[in-house]
Amino acid sequence: MKVKEAMNLGVITISADTRPLEAFEKMYKEGVRRLFVMDEYGKPEGVISYSDLVGVLGSIRPTNKEAGSLEIKDIMSENVITIDADDQIEDAANLMLRADVSGLLVMEGEKPVGVITKTDICRMVAAELLVPV
Repeated sequence: MKVKEAMNLGVITISADTRPLEAFEKMYKEGVRRLFVMDEYGKPEGVISYSDLVGVLGSIRPTNKEAGSLEIKDIMSENVITIDADDQIEDAANLMLRADVSGLLVMEGEKPVGVITKTDICRMVAAELLVPV
C-alpha cells in the first residue's frame, strides 16, 4: 500500500513568527499533535509538536519578559522528515522508527500534500487493512 492511500490529506501549517500559545490553540482546534512551519513559498522549514509546546508553555511565567517575544522559530525543530506520497507504507513506518518521530510530512515532488502518523498505521493494522510481516 502506498503512503498516499493512508495519509491525512492536507497539512496544518503555521508561520515561523507565530507565538507558542497561538500554535497550541491551533493544535487543539484542529485536533492534531504537530504543526508544520512553512515559509512564504510553501516550503517546509520546521515542525513543532504538542510535547514541544507543552514544555515551553509550562515554563513561561508572566514576569518573564523574554517569554513575551518567543516565537515558533525559536523552538521548532528544523529537521522536517518527509516521505514521498508514492512510497510504500512500510517505508514510512520504518522511517518513523529509525528517526524516532511519530509523523512524517508527505510530499509530491516539492509540494506538501499530507501527513502520515504512527496512529494512522496502527489503525490500518487494527482494521486488518495492513498486515504486519
